[in-house]
Amino acid sequence: MTPQNVLMEKRGQIAHVILNRPPLNVIDIATLNELNDAFTTFRSDESKVIVLRANGKAFSAGVDIKDHTPDKVKTMMKALEDVFNTLMELEQPLIGAIHGATLGGGMEFATACDLVIAAENTQLGQPEIQVGVFPPIACALLPRLLSWPRAMEFVLLGESINAQQALALGLVNRVVPLERLDQETEAIAAKLADMSGPVLKLTKRAARIGLNSSTDFRQKMAELNEIYLNQLMKLSDAQEGLQAFMEKRKAHWKDQ
Repeated sequence: MTPQNVLMEKRGQIAHVILNRPPLNVIDIATLNELNDAFTTFRSDESKVIVLRANGKAFSAGVDIKDHTPDKVKTMMKALEDVFNTLMELEQPLIGAIHGATLGGGMEFATACDLVIAAENTQLGQPEIQVGVFPPIACALLPRLLSWPRAMEFVLLGESINAQQALALGLVNRVVPLERLDQETEAIAAKLADMSGPVLKLTKRAARIGLNSSTDFRQKMAELNEIYLNQLMKLSDAQEGLQAFMEKRKAHWKDQ
């Protein structure tokens, strides 16, 4: 069956996953499954970078309340877990382009991205506590990205912040006018697509090791050295990049 709630586009080596339930892109179980299918498809193709964006007046107002009822909640939680497992295993850089209401599950998807470009009208928040539940993905991700008090402010108070406040907290990389959101996102994606795909993947893999707070520094460095010496330096692109720099020319990537 052709997906209706999620669109997939390819522009060269840039893949786009687009929420398509305007105006608010409320995420139901079917949408979670379609998102998982889209990310799974692009994870295994030649895309160098993946962009997550949305049609309509909001990125996403969150997961559908109707799917939290006792007869659906287990299915919903399984679908949510599946798509975020896929997201966290993506090797390619993932860029989030967000605008308008980015709440609940919408903010969780934004938080899971590697880079986030926000329109000036963006509002981010985890309002789940106000309807008697908590945001599981936010509870897993926010304490890694923010101080404990800031993370708990999101999940305990359920209040929203604007794009500039999110920029100050480091939750987004750039804030741009709404009319320039697509242009700015595409420009950053194009920069990444101009780099070596295998080197981008290894860099992201290495950075994840640094994010793992349960590993001491010596172990992290042992794992990073293994990636650097036994994986990165065996790529022809690594040799090409270094040689091109020394020869003061543009690198010509060969690895896929």
